[in-house]
Amino acid sequence: MGPLLQPTVNASIIHILKYLTGSVKTYANSVQAYVDVRDVALAHILLFETPSASGRYLCTESVLHRGEVVEILAKFFPEYPIPTKCKDETKPRAKPYIFSNQKLKDLGLELKTVKQSLYETVKSLQEKGHLPVQPTQTDDIRIRS
Repeated sequence: MGPLLQPTVNASIIHILKYLTGSVKTYANSVQAYVDVRDVALAHILLFETPSASGRYLCTESVLHRGEVVEILAKFFPEYPIPTKCKDETKPRAKPYIFSNQKLKDLGLELKTVKQSLYETVKSLQEKGHLPVQPTQTDDIRIRS
């Protein structure tokens, strides 16, 4: 997640774009790990420049259910047709898996929050022309008065 460097939409961003455009009416009953692309780049540099760094480092900020993702998107961008129903409501909600990014934190890396990354992802999608900018409710009220 985070700002797009390239002019095209990549695989890790496509589901976010689909939620915003209305091309999907439901969200999946699944979980996914999320991290800002800028944090991944910083982690690579930090590990390269730290001689004592060894082993595996998990670079992810959190694991969210897709329902949590659409809730965050809806709070920031209520003007878009974001799905509110799970595709498979008959099964129990998928549970997030447990991970630790403590090794990176111990080296001083501070990860951006998922909320910040999602917000900046959407703004980047708008700036790159992948997502039309919708008037917000306050913009609509201002236009009418």
